[in-house]
Parts: sequence; structure tokens; C-alpha cells
Amino acid sequence: MKELSLKYGCNPNQKPSRIYMAEGELPIEVLNGKPGYINFLDALNGWQLVRELKEATGMPAATSFKHVSPAGAAIGLPLSDTLKKIYFVDDVQIPLTPIACAYARARGADRMSSYGDFIALSDTCDAATATLIKREVSDGIIAPGYTEEALEILRAKRKGTYNVIKIDPQYSPDPIEHKQVFGITFEQGRNEIRLNDPALFQNVPTTRKTFTEEAKRDLMIALITLKYTQSNSVCYVKDGQAIGIGAGQQSRIHCTRLAGNKADIWWLRQHPKVMALPFVEKIRRADRDNTIDIYISEDYMDVLADGEWQKFFTERPEPLTREEKKEWIARNTGVALGSDAFFPFGDNIERAHKSGVEYVAQAGGSVRDDHVIETCDKYGITMAFTGIRLFHH
Repeated sequence: MKELSLKYGCNPNQKPSRIYMAEGELPIEVLNGKPGYINFLDALNGWQLVRELKEATGMPAATSFKHVSPAGAAIGLPLSDTLKKIYFVDDVQIPLTPIACAYARARGADRMSSYGDFIALSDTCDAATATLIKREVSDGIIAPGYTEEALEILRAKRKGTYNVIKIDPQYSPDPIEHKQVFGITFEQGRNEIRLNDPALFQNVPTTRKTFTEEAKRDLMIALITLKYTQSNSVCYVKDGQAIGIGAGQQSRIHCTRLAGNKADIWWLRQHPKVMALPFVEKIRRADRDNTIDIYISEDYMDVLADGEWQKFFTERPEPLTREEKKEWIARNTGVALGSDAFFPFGDNIERAHKSGVEYVAQAGGSVRDDHVIETCDKYGITMAFTGIRLFHH
């Protein structure tokens, strides 16, 4: 198949629409549903991300994509009981395989942003992973293969319309890529930079010089995630998964704040008060996620006021106070932070420190590098200058 006609482009008024190959055949096969233009953008970007994560770490990887940027990305490390609970997979009756754990982590890091996502898996989708996907609001999935049981589960999703794409894992694109803007064709070499090179972490200008092996792994995950995230972008990673991604902001400090706030929410969801919230039976998953986000926020009275809390809880929970949140966030440590370009000022490090960042990888090259280094030294943060920019547009 050389081309596939689509219903429309980014918007319903953008017709005609198709994907096609100038030479050769499409490396994908649609096994179910009718994916659209944005679905394919998410699918193909997501596939590149998980393929590279698998190559870099040797572990199965998953990502949750929304509007051509990842909402979450992770490798398949086992889930603790706490993570199982906050990702709402603690009731699954079948064992969670490594690829299922990767998906649970990718989806669970930022559940609000992942709502209606497109999923990419580095490995064959199995029944355990399909079982988790079946429960979530999602537009589709791309993977190199599917077991028969997984395919049966996915084909039954969304009344039989769920988008399931199989991609040839051996496919390798041409080294030159093109796109058009306003009738003008742009051409560039594909970004084939490899981000699993230990040399990335050799230029360490900070007083603290040491990266743990886990920190190097997490920084690689951050940088690979950023390679497929709309710029400007910043990514916080802990224990093999992105916990906060700030994408597409014009100011880097806004990226750092946005991603840091998401990392804080991920951590606050593990607070005992949040984990013990007494939800009413059969609350919709999206309503539960939204309620948790509001409960954690400064707008908590929107779900705790009389006449409101009864919609969500069997009894009125005590608020999570500002002091309690600050004390809990201070317990988060060992976080790795990647940036797709240099930090222009130390304010980014100040914000990152508040969310437990102890390791940083960024391009370097700012006229204020000295200030950034000084701020890292203030908090005992190890920082590497990679010399690599990872803009993605």
C-alpha cells in the first residue's frame, strides 16, 4: 500500500487528506478503526520515541501522546504497590508484564493530559497491556505486533472503532526529510543523534560530579523524550519514567514551571490523604482524576464545599493544606531533569530544586552559564553540559 486516504487533515475543513510514500510502500498496517491525520502524527512520533527508548535502555517502553507531544513516557520497570494504586491498576487480576508496566507508567504520570491519547509501544502488545488500555479513554495504539488475545480486546474497544496500527519495526526512513509550510518545501537531515552515549555526561562543570547509573538512565529517558516533544521543552524523570513534561512554551522558565508543577502533582497523588480519598462507587475514571487534581490544587473547595463533595465522596475529606503539600513535596528526591536547549538563567534550577531535582542534563552555551552552575552548586546538583540541542517542530 503506497497511500492511505484520510477523512480530513488537522481540522474538518482541511480536505483532501492522505498519507503516502513517494517511493516504496507504507510501513504501517491499520488492523482496526480509521486513524486520522493527527492520529498518525502522534503514532509515528510516539513510535520513534519508544523505539529509541528501547534501544537506549534495553527495556520495553511506552508513551502516551497528545497533539504531537508526549504526555508520558516510561520503561517497563515493575510497579510498587503505591504506583499500582495511583495508576489505578491495583485491581487487575492478571500479572502485569514489563510492557504493561511501561504503559501504566506512561499513562499514569499525567492522567489529565493523557485523556484521549494515542499510545505507542516498543514491543508486542499483550493481553495484560490491552486490558489496561481497554479501561482508558484513548484514540488508538501503534505497536510492532499484537497477540491474538490483545487484538481481540482492542478491537472491541469504542464499539469496534478503536484505532489499531501495526508498524514494521525494520522500517528505516530516508536520511533527508521534507515538509511544506505555505507552499514552500523545507528540507533537512533527520535528527539521528544518539542519546545513549556515556560521553553526554562527561562535561560536568558543577562542583558535584557524580551521576548514579539510575540518574544516567533517567537523564537519557528525559533527553530522548525531549527529542520528540514540541519545543521549547523540559522533562522531569524519576525511576524510569517521565513525571512532568513541559512542552511548546515560548519561555524556558515556563516550561520548567509547567513540568515541575506536573511532577509535583504526580508526587502529591502519593500522599496518604490523596490515596485514602473516599470516592463514591462507580465514579467515572475521568471524574475521579479531575477531582484528585482539584483536591490537590488551591481550588480544593470546588470539590469540598457543601453540596459539592457529596457528588464525589462518601464523606467529606479533610483538605490537604499548603503546609502539608510543601512538606510532602520536599520528600521527593533523586529526580533527573533534561532540557532541549540551554538554561538561560539560574531561575530554572531554582524551580527544579523545589521538585526534588538532583541531576541535570542540558546543552550549555548560555552567556549566563556561570549563574546556572552557581545555582546548581548552591543545592548540590550535578549538571552535565551535553552540547546537544534537541529542538523539535
